Amino acid sequence: MKRTVSIATIVAGSLVVFGAAHAAGDAAAGKNKSVMCAGCHGANGQGVPPNPTLAGKPEADIAQALRDFKSGKRDNPVKKGITASLSDQDIENLAAFYASLK
Repeated sequence: MKRTVSIATIVAGSLVVFGAAHAAGDAAAGKNKSVMCAGCHGANGQGVPPNPTLAGKPEADIAQALRDFKSGKRDNPVKKGITASLSDQDIENLAAFYASLK
Protein backbone atom coordinates (compact mmCIF):
# COMPACT_ATOMS: atom_id res chain seq x y z
CA MET A 1 0.00 0.00 0.00
CA LYS A 2 2.77 2.44 0.87
CA ARG A 3 4.46 1.82 -2.45
CA THR A 4 1.25 2.61 -4.35
CA VAL A 5 0.77 5.84 -2.42
CA SER A 6 4.40 6.85 -2.98
CA ILE A 7 4.21 6.23 -6.74
CA ALA A 8 0.92 8.12 -6.99
CA THR A 9 2.42 11.01 -5.04
CA ILE A 10 5.47 11.13 -7.30
CA VAL A 11 3.35 11.04 -10.46
CA ALA A 12 1.01 13.76 -9.19
CA GLY A 13 3.94 15.92 -8.09
CA SER A 14 5.63 15.51 -11.46
CA LEU A 15 2.50 16.61 -13.28
CA VAL A 16 2.30 19.75 -11.17
CA VAL A 17 5.96 20.63 -11.73
CA PHE A 18 5.98 19.92 -15.46
CA GLY A 19 2.60 21.57 -15.95
CA ALA A 20 3.81 24.76 -14.25
CA ALA A 21 7.00 24.81 -16.30
CA HIS A 22 5.06 24.28 -19.51
CA ALA A 23 2.57 27.04 -18.68
CA ALA A 24 5.27 29.65 -18.03
CA GLY A 25 5.58 31.17 -21.48
CA ASP A 26 3.84 30.95 -24.85
CA ALA A 27 6.40 31.40 -27.63
CA ALA A 28 3.71 32.17 -30.25
CA ALA A 29 2.27 34.97 -28.10
CA GLY A 30 5.82 36.18 -27.45
CA LYS A 31 6.51 36.35 -31.18
CA ASN A 32 3.49 38.62 -31.63
CA LYS A 33 4.68 40.86 -28.78
CA SER A 34 8.30 40.93 -30.01
CA VAL A 35 7.57 43.51 -32.71
CA MET A 36 8.51 46.27 -30.24
CA CYS A 37 11.88 44.57 -29.61
CA ALA A 38 12.79 43.97 -33.26
CA GLY A 39 14.19 47.45 -33.91
CA CYS A 40 17.12 46.78 -31.61
CA HIS A 41 17.26 43.00 -31.35
CA GLY A 42 16.22 42.04 -34.88
CA ALA A 43 13.15 40.15 -36.03
CA ASN A 44 14.76 36.84 -35.07
CA GLY A 45 16.53 38.01 -31.93
CA GLN A 46 19.92 38.15 -33.64
CA GLY A 47 20.73 41.60 -32.25
CA VAL A 48 21.57 44.83 -34.02
CA PRO A 49 24.87 46.17 -32.62
CA PRO A 50 25.33 47.29 -29.92
CA ASN A 51 22.29 45.31 -28.73
CA PRO A 52 22.83 41.69 -27.73
CA THR A 53 21.49 38.62 -29.44
CA LEU A 54 18.55 37.17 -27.53
CA ALA A 55 17.99 34.10 -29.69
CA GLY A 56 18.70 30.90 -27.81
CA LYS A 57 19.48 32.51 -24.46
CA PRO A 58 17.98 30.78 -21.43
CA GLU A 59 14.34 31.67 -20.90
CA ALA A 60 14.88 32.46 -17.22
CA ASP A 61 17.72 34.89 -18.02
CA ILE A 62 15.65 36.80 -20.57
CA ALA A 63 12.66 37.00 -18.24
CA GLN A 64 14.85 38.25 -15.37
CA ALA A 65 16.47 40.90 -17.56
CA LEU A 66 13.05 42.16 -18.66
CA ARG A 67 11.86 42.29 -15.05
CA ASP A 68 15.02 44.15 -14.05
CA PHE A 69 14.51 46.76 -16.79
CA LYS A 70 10.86 47.15 -15.81
CA SER A 71 11.67 47.64 -12.12
CA GLY A 72 14.59 49.98 -12.79
CA LYS A 73 17.14 47.58 -11.29
CA ARG A 74 18.88 47.73 -14.68
CA ASP A 75 19.15 51.30 -15.85
CA ASN A 76 18.16 51.85 -19.47
CA PRO A 77 15.50 54.50 -20.14
CA VAL A 78 14.48 53.04 -23.52
CA LYS A 79 14.05 49.51 -22.20
CA LYS A 80 12.35 50.76 -19.05
CA GLY A 81 9.80 52.55 -21.25
CA ILE A 82 9.21 49.48 -23.38
CA THR A 83 8.96 47.05 -20.48
CA ALA A 84 6.67 49.34 -18.48
CA SER A 85 3.71 48.18 -20.56
CA LEU A 86 4.54 44.46 -20.25
CA SER A 87 2.53 42.20 -17.97
CA ASP A 88 4.21 39.31 -16.16
CA GLN A 89 2.70 36.97 -18.78
CA ASP A 90 4.05 39.15 -21.62
CA ILE A 91 7.53 38.84 -20.09
CA GLU A 92 7.22 35.06 -19.85
CA ASN A 93 5.95 34.88 -23.44
CA LEU A 94 8.77 37.03 -24.82
CA ALA A 95 11.33 34.98 -22.92
CA ALA A 96 9.85 31.74 -24.30
CA PHE A 97 9.91 33.13 -27.83
CA TYR A 98 13.53 34.30 -27.80
CA ALA A 99 14.72 31.16 -26.00
CA SER A 100 13.07 29.03 -28.70
CA LEU A 101 15.09 30.66 -31.49
CA LYS A 102 18.41 29.36 -32.72
